[in-house]
Amino acid sequence: MFTSHISNKEYNLSEKVSAKSLRKPIMEIIQKRYPLFNIDSELSISELNEFRQIYIDKKLKDEIKQLGDLKKSIVSTVGNSAVNVELEESSISDNFTFGQKLADKVATFGGSWTFIIIFGIFIFIWIIINAVFLFNKSFDPYPFILLNLILSCMGSIQAPVIMMSQNRQEEKDRDRAKKDYLINLKSEIEIRTLHEKIDHLIINQQQELFEIQQIQIEMMKDILTYLEPKSKD
Repeated sequence: MFTSHISNKEYNLSEKVSAKSLRKPIMEIIQKRYPLFNIDSELSISELNEFRQIYIDKKLKDEIKQLGDLKKSIVSTVGNSAVNVELEESSISDNFTFGQKLADKVATFGGSWTFIIIFGIFIFIWIIINAVFLFNKSFDPYPFILLNLILSCMGSIQAPVIMMSQNRQEEKDRDRAKKDYLINLKSEIEIRTLHEKIDHLIINQQQELFEIQQIQIEMMKDILTYLEPKSKD
């Protein structure tokens, strides 16, 4: 018989385990609960298995916590990237002046079917009024010199406005391409970081699972060692 230094109970010598044979993490768990327990102490197999189970439960809880933290990190990274993309896209046209924005609107309207239809109707009405209704007193008789002057003036004004809008569009395209490159570069860096985190987690998990398996194997060996004398009896 021997006396356990943990519970102060007496056990059979076949159940005696020396603290020298304990793994370091198991030893640390025991010493947290029993500070007087040292390398020269002894305990029973059943008590040791309890602490082994505590260690396994703690490791499994830590693994679940690490997986939860990794999930939060991934969700946070994806959310921040989406916000950054939205902010970058919305800030492209914020720095343009009123004249530049007006040129964009004029160019957009001038290049639409609405403008073509409205202007075609205007020209048709102009010709009908001067050629039919006001044939003798028309203010712009055939060949419609005033209408040609108006069209020439409109064309001379509309052309530079469209060129201004095209310049603005080129600036926006360059700015958008630059921001897309920066966003893609940031995403690639974040993806590599996540890969490194996952690889580190997998390696760490494999090491801890191997250690847990070793402890479980030791528990099985101790149980078999304890049962063998009884089976012989």
